[in-house]
Amino acid sequence: MTPLTQAKKARHLAIRAMIAAGVAAAFISASATAASATPTHCKPTIVLEHGAWLGGSSWYPVAAVLRARGYKVDIAPNDVRSLSADTAQLRSYLTKVHGPVVLVGHSYGGAVISDAAVGNKNIKALVYDDAYIPAAGENIATLSGPDSALAPVATDPTSVFKLEPYAGAPAGIYNTYLLPNVLATDFAPDLPVLEQKYLTKTQPPASLLALGEPSGAVAWPAVPSWDIVGKEDKVIPPAAQLAMAKRAGSHVTQIDSSHVSLLSHPVEVAAVIVKAARATS
Repeated sequence: MTPLTQAKKARHLAIRAMIAAGVAAAFISASATAASATPTHCKPTIVLEHGAWLGGSSWYPVAAVLRARGYKVDIAPNDVRSLSADTAQLRSYLTKVHGPVVLVGHSYGGAVISDAAVGNKNIKALVYDDAYIPAAGENIATLSGPDSALAPVATDPTSVFKLEPYAGAPAGIYNTYLLPNVLATDFAPDLPVLEQKYLTKTQPPASLLALGEPSGAVAWPAVPSWDIVGKEDKVIPPAAQLAMAKRAGSHVTQIDSSHVSLLSHPVEVAAVIVKAARATS
């Protein structure tokens, strides 16, 4: 490795460390602020559910803002194995959260919260962040629409995903990882290049089964909802998001964001969550 290449690599590592340190500092600072704030017992717990190809840490910037506003925030697990299994996992998690809850889902997580909230009287509001809002019997592959960056999956999954087998998968089912060019161009184009590369390397897998399984009964007809629509979203194009939001009767906020508004516009996303919390407290 030449000295120039070594210097370039060292610079990239330093920038990545600075980004990570900045997020961690904001997260710790916000947590400390919330801990020292006067308790507000009427405030609901905010439960955040991530979507496909992003882990729970993708919610850290939003969680930091919410905690600074005095909210208790939980980041729920999501294995992205199948909609029914992921729904059961979240439903079980919610039984351990006491008191009123604002339930938030990003992307595929929107389908999960829609199903998991059914029958749970503690759920006072649903917030969809660049997310799917399915009706019973619909799946996210269909809801993405023909203009989605995921549309080519129907004819050639390898044009969008790296596919890998996994233990216990049904025949023809694989783990999916977004190809680097898809992540950079379509999934997270408004993030810095270094963050795109980091997400590409650290993305958790999503099973094809989760992307195609139809939704069960959904909660949004009975629970008020808010929807954050990224006007530059190429995964769930704005027209598809707005159609789902209109059907659900959601309060809509449009922002200049890609599909990953929770990372690129965390303050704006948190502001909508606070609106939902205040409206239902």
